[in-house]
Amino acid sequence: MTNLIIMLTLMMTPYLVLRSASAVMRGDFDLQSAGAVGLGLLFIFTGVGHFIQTQAMTQMLPGWLPWRTLLVYATGVLEFAIALGFFVRKSRKFAGWAAIAALVVFFPANVYAALNHVPMGGHAWGSVYLLVRAPLQLIIVWWVYWFTIRADRHRSV
Repeated sequence: MTNLIIMLTLMMTPYLVLRSASAVMRGDFDLQSAGAVGLGLLFIFTGVGHFIQTQAMTQMLPGWLPWRTLLVYATGVLEFAIALGFFVRKSRKFAGWAAIAALVVFFPANVYAALNHVPMGGHAWGSVYLLVRAPLQLIIVWWVYWFTIRADRHRSV
């Protein structure tokens, strides 16, 4: 459960800090960029997990899947690339679409891990964990869309 709180904190803090500063200083800050930077921090955090908790993440994948450890490393690198895309303004929209695709494609691993009580990141709670994880995924997808994909990217949030 701690990981979920860390994820939300990383994702939202840059935006909330800049939003507060904007209100106090009555300045015109780039809140879209702040939201995107938070996503970059989130994807760095989750990408690091692929290299620090490789064995646990490998257990999140079904045994019939070939090259599970290599897949965990590759998806960690993918998350780093997406994070980098969030930090570079010109690539944010592409990074946003890539992030949404990754979140959709990765979600079945979370379902598998929860249903099999994999002892990592709350998955040991079983299907109850999905009651928390699924809404979190939706919040992240919404955040990605709002701060990187929607057409009116330069309007104050």
